[in-house]
Amino acid sequence: MTNSAFPDDFLWGAATAAYQIEGSPLADGAGASIWQRFSHDPRLMAAKGETGDVACDHYNRMDADVALMKAIGLKAYRFSVNWGRVLPEGVGRVNEPGLDFYKKLVDELLKHDIEPLLTLYHWDLPVALDDRGGWLNRDSADWFADYAATMFRALDGRVRKWVTLNEPWVITDGGYLHGALAPGHRNLFETPIASHNLMRAHGRAVEIYRSEGAHEIGLVVNIEPKYPASDSAADIAATERAHAYMNRQYLDAALKGRYPAELAGIFGEAWTEWPAEDMAQIHQPLDFVGINYYTRSVVKDDPGAWPVGAAPVPQNATHTTTGWEVCPPALTDMLLWFRDSYGDIPVYITENGAAFYDPPQAGPDGIDDPLRCDYLRTHIAAIGDAIKKGVDVRGYMVWSLLDNLEWSLGYSKRFGIVHVDYATQVRSPKRSARFYANIIKTNGGNLA
Repeated sequence: MTNSAFPDDFLWGAATAAYQIEGSPLADGAGASIWQRFSHDPRLMAAKGETGDVACDHYNRMDADVALMKAIGLKAYRFSVNWGRVLPEGVGRVNEPGLDFYKKLVDELLKHDIEPLLTLYHWDLPVALDDRGGWLNRDSADWFADYAATMFRALDGRVRKWVTLNEPWVITDGGYLHGALAPGHRNLFETPIASHNLMRAHGRAVEIYRSEGAHEIGLVVNIEPKYPASDSAADIAATERAHAYMNRQYLDAALKGRYPAELAGIFGEAWTEWPAEDMAQIHQPLDFVGINYYTRSVVKDDPGAWPVGAAPVPQNATHTTTGWEVCPPALTDMLLWFRDSYGDIPVYITENGAAFYDPPQAGPDGIDDPLRCDYLRTHIAAIGDAIKKGVDVRGYMVWSLLDNLEWSLGYSKRFGIVHVDYATQVRSPKRSARFYANIIKTNGGNLA
């Protein structure tokens, strides 16, 4: 240990996602993804006319972006693969130029002593598979396993940390229940089916990795701690339902081999009791769990809040431009809850960050973002508190390296520690990038 709470080998990094930064989504033989289709549909996209066609142009600027990571001092980089870049039809034929892009990215990272942390699925299902039912088709687990095997054979060894899925709750709640995210469905009956097939796909990929790979594989979930608005039995029960739906649904399946009992009441007649062999396939031993944390939620009972019957209660606190409360102590609470609920499984904080207002162009002195600096300082300190209390946290990935397309919200929310002028593609490290660089250099020793 150093003079900080963080182990000497703590992995400091940053995270991005393919569709949010790469641009050139159809270049060099790539197949379209559901986000390509969603973002071009004005009936679905909240930020009409804003797509990932150019984004941060990372597909053409990868070398310079990796050099920027090295200048900041990153020890790791978490990125995702655009499935359709590698397999344009989702299965079958490999598009070698698309696969080569990721091989070159990994080689460039290793050349700069930056460890790749590769996410197989960050929401960009190939359109060719969505047209066959997407995550509603039971065959999707096998489609994903075949894609995962392609990536394992190409990159395992150079990549030593793999993630199957990023935030399955967001995929299904946003994409199948509320329609705010791709593929844009609004159907209660579809939601548990998509969730279950995602988890079957996760389990199949882990099974494949145990035969094909030789390093580490895990799952990434988003967790939003839930606190009751009062001591009333109704508010406490509502909090438990919200907690089961958002936080326990995927962790219980992956780590305990069962879904929370509360889901049957939440989904009602849309719920299915799944076969035991499905649950056994999902319940695979994991090398780590990645946790994405942004905020907490204070919850009250509200029978009209469909489908969970629980509604958030606004708090008098600092909020980001996405409307999320800034609450670092909840991150410590969440990590302790995870350890107490699921055991001593290694954890990486695979996303944590904040959108605050930054101007479209950087000035001569760059971008001063004190609120983001304070967000990083207090949340990293909260992780240090959890480590001191015995939680096995092994790394931290700030969200995000670059300002980027914030999904259906377009380019209106800036999460990056590096400013991107979308008109010129000029990158300008913000004050938060310099602050984070010093955290990395001192291994968290400068937080006070």
